[in-house]
Amino acid sequence: MVAEALGLELREDPQLLTSLQQRLQARGIKWTPGIARQADVPEGAQVLPNENGSAPGFYLKANINPRISSPHLFVLPGPPRELQPMFMASVLPILHSIVQVLLPVERRIYRITGVGESVVEEAIGNKVLAIPGIELGYCARPGEVEVRVIGNAEAIKQADAIVTAAHGDSIFSTADETLEEAIVKLLAKYNQTLATAESCTGGLIANRITNVPGASVVFIAGYVCYANRAKSDMLNIDPALIETHGAVSEQVARALAEHARACATSDYALATTGIAGPTGGSPEKPVGMLYVGLAAAGSDTIVKKFFFPTDRETFKHLAAQAALDLLRKKMLNSAAGHSERRRGTP
Repeated sequence: MVAEALGLELREDPQLLTSLQQRLQARGIKWTPGIARQADVPEGAQVLPNENGSAPGFYLKANINPRISSPHLFVLPGPPRELQPMFMASVLPILHSIVQVLLPVERRIYRITGVGESVVEEAIGNKVLAIPGIELGYCARPGEVEVRVIGNAEAIKQADAIVTAAHGDSIFSTADETLEEAIVKLLAKYNQTLATAESCTGGLIANRITNVPGASVVFIAGYVCYANRAKSDMLNIDPALIETHGAVSEQVARALAEHARACATSDYALATTGIAGPTGGSPEKPVGMLYVGLAAAGSDTIVKKFFFPTDRETFKHLAAQAALDLLRKKMLNSAAGHSERRRGTP
């Protein structure tokens, strides 16, 4: 359709054809003439490889309108799991090269967790926008705020100082990486390992960590201790402790973290116990209450209390986010303390 609209001929791309054949052969899918047509692209187009599907994308400059000098045209596959990686890997670099030619600007992102969008904006908004030639944007997600800054090199430098001063401890990445990716990177950097003991999050923390390539080097074990009996059977939690304080308590979160670390012989262990709702709450322990335990080799166990009164799925996400961020800050503080002690050694 695109080739017809632009008056271009379709050409078979030999490399693309070979790639398609190899992909289908590896998956045991029968080759058909219909599939072969996916290797046809408009004359002059640059093929954009699809690492997550069979249909490629392509890019070309097209003389659609004589008043527009070679507009840029991208054609991408529809499914998000194919479109999004292709956009990041192939389209963005082309767009960046176009923008750099037209306008010499830089882009910086800050991914922040543990702080709400309104707090982030109040702390940096007016100061950053006072910088000449700067653009500032926010994108809020559950448990995370992304700050985007665009401007020339000097403007970016000034904005960076403002954002870092206001939210330095809460910035987990200035690149396009998730919190779990940042965690795995830190664990690998310090040659440390992690285990999890999850009740209310139901294995979500372990799932997020193991979605990161290379996690097998740093992740030892994940215990999903949802029922009280499982807490005792899997991690030897004293039933009397649960009976006395309740499954959702500081004492049980502490015990889960410490026993998980001991069982897995890991450097760190995270534990979660809470009330995801919509039922099960009480005046003393309302829906949304969460305890996160963090046991670490050579230091006291930390237990933090949170309150996320929201729907069940969002609660689990926020609980996992809070636990991972607690671990991130602990690792950074431990590394900073170690460096300080080394500098103070005669």
